[in-house]
Amino acid sequence: MQFNEIVEKLKEGQSGLVDFEIKNNQNIISAASLEKAKENDISFLDNNSPLNLRDIIKDSKASALLLPSEDKNITEIIKNLTVNWILIKDPKIAFAETLEFLYPSEIEKEGIHETAVIGENVKIGPNVSIGANVYIGDHSEIGAETIIHAGVVVYRKVIIGSKNIIHANSVIHSDSKLGDECVINANAVIGGEGFGFVPTSKGWKKMPQVGKVILNNKVEIGSGSTIDRPSVGETILGEDTKIDNLVQIGHGVTTGKGCAMAAQVGIAGGAQIGNSVILAGQVGVGNKVIIGDRVIASSKTGIISNIDAGKVVSGFPAIPNKLWLRCSANFKKLPEIAKAIRELNRKNSR
Repeated sequence: MQFNEIVEKLKEGQSGLVDFEIKNNQNIISAASLEKAKENDISFLDNNSPLNLRDIIKDSKASALLLPSEDKNITEIIKNLTVNWILIKDPKIAFAETLEFLYPSEIEKEGIHETAVIGENVKIGPNVSIGANVYIGDHSEIGAETIIHAGVVVYRKVIIGSKNIIHANSVIHSDSKLGDECVINANAVIGGEGFGFVPTSKGWKKMPQVGKVILNNKVEIGSGSTIDRPSVGETILGEDTKIDNLVQIGHGVTTGKGCAMAAQVGIAGGAQIGNSVILAGQVGVGNKVIIGDRVIASSKTGIISNIDAGKVVSGFPAIPNKLWLRCSANFKKLPEIAKAIRELNRKNSR
């Protein structure tokens, strides 16, 4: 793809193209980091990139650069550049869009593999691809242009919308519902039984889990993640929510729109998550906790009580992030502080 073609495409995108200069209109074949870029590569400098990356620009062998228009040093940076460049409001979004141009998704061959097993009364929309050894249970529905890769198991009465991609060996349990344009990565389990057991004098009594899981449009589920169904009612993930690998969403959890959860997040049953909530890696959320809109929880935070909208929290139990930073700065001083307190107590007891 010629550099000028990338410019024209970015003008139509979401990244906010501000200015550009075509030095030689080279053919851009691939993308790479600034440090590893070579001729015919395109790379980018993010708004939040460290200063040393700015030093790397002058030595980078990339043929084209996406640069932050709002960087206060950008005028000085581009003055001495000898390669193609584009000033952009959000270079990271521009880089993502450029990757889509350079590496278009491979479209699976239409049709149903001869080894797939399709149950009774299954409705399959146009241009659906179903891979080898897939099982589709009775009375399920598969929407148009959905791709189901090898080894996927879809239980009975599942509804899957249009343009979904379901990767190898995922399992979607009965009565689950997927909207449009969802991505289920390999080995994920949607609608498995929630962890429901009641203690009795004779041991644990299993609580039947007869609810369902609903994924709204554009939800993405990472590899090995599990979304449990409740005993009654629904587990619901809001539109455009993104789930990383190895995440556990408990029974009856609901999330709003546009949430993001990194690897090894665990959410206990009945928790309610607002819109645009970000949970970093290994965050734990307690049973029936309510988290407001736009909350951000840093890695390993333990949320055991409700969090108001807009808060940034850290630590266990979760406290405001700024307070956590102050506390953590003093952790290594605790032995000295304890020693000083003991000495004061001895003096006061004389």
